[in-house]
Amino acid sequence: MLSAAPFFAETYSAARERFRALAQCLQWQTEAVPIAARGPAGEELSIDVAGNFDSNASACLVVSSGLHGVEAFFGSALQCAVMQQWIDHPDAAPGLRCVFLHALNPYGFAWLRRADAANIDLNRNFLLEHEAYRGSPPGYAELDRFLNPQWPPHHWDAFMLQAATRIARVGLPALKNAIAGGQFEFSRGLFYGGAAASQTKVILEQHFNRWLGASRSVMHIDLHSGLGKWGSHKLLCDYPLTELQRQRLADWFGADAFESNVARDGQGVAYATRGGFGQWCIASQRERDYLFAYAEFGAYNILRTIAGLRAENQAHFWGKPNHPGTLRAKARLKELLCPASPDWRRSVLEQGIALVTKAAAAVARAAA
Repeated sequence: MLSAAPFFAETYSAARERFRALAQCLQWQTEAVPIAARGPAGEELSIDVAGNFDSNASACLVVSSGLHGVEAFFGSALQCAVMQQWIDHPDAAPGLRCVFLHALNPYGFAWLRRADAANIDLNRNFLLEHEAYRGSPPGYAELDRFLNPQWPPHHWDAFMLQAATRIARVGLPALKNAIAGGQFEFSRGLFYGGAAASQTKVILEQHFNRWLGASRSVMHIDLHSGLGKWGSHKLLCDYPLTELQRQRLADWFGADAFESNVARDGQGVAYATRGGFGQWCIASQRERDYLFAYAEFGAYNILRTIAGLRAENQAHFWGKPNHPGTLRAKARLKELLCPASPDWRRSVLEQGIALVTKAAAAVARAAA
């Protein structure tokens, strides 16, 4: 039985060090692309990339973590567990190009935030060239005072009661789409998409093609945690699937393994968003046979998770940095997105390793 404990780090710096060490054991090349912000101890923060960049294989597996900063406690652990598997069992290592992107939002990882240093939810920031950084989902403005109260979090909070009242009035699917779809008007609010391209988007625009090399067929798994049934996972797509893409997802992972959030009504795990990373990858890599899916590993109830995001956002903007209430809100968010339960951690790593293994084998076959 897999021991999960060695792979879950307590800090961004420890996770980064472990990721780079394992990549070197695989004799992969590593790169570090720094961002402008610093960590809590003044340390440099970087997006780290590892892979066998000297491979000329036509198939490529991309595994990315930490687009939503604090979720990288899980995503980094899974990347490290996969690399350890390949170190321990060299015959199982896939014979294709591999690109592992570690901590796409290193600021959020280091500071226990979902957003980056500009409060940007990076999975709402990858707008396409014809799209403008403005607007909000219908209903978000009405919810702003409810979602983003301008005072520090308190022990007693009426969020769950107020949320239940709103759900009774409009339904959970409509409320979920209004809250989480991505907004560009409230810069201190949840799910803010930014006023311009984020540092992460700029970095990927500059380097992504080079990391992919000459690969013709790409399978990209972007790791997330929080949504869905406890200890289970679902693949989500934020772009219109072609019939070929839909068939491949069904053949490779199972007909019930994935959902698309395009034009959804909020049922299931997926919900409609703007500025998603997946749609940008597909649009910017049209010359490649590119298949992208978010791998969402479920933990706590969605309303409990939103309450945790709300409290951390309150503490970040209106609390004191080292106040017990601020530290408590951040610790709570970490638990919501990366539960300390040994059973949860073991289960998601086992599922994740199997998922990545399937993805690597499938894209290699497709490129053959």
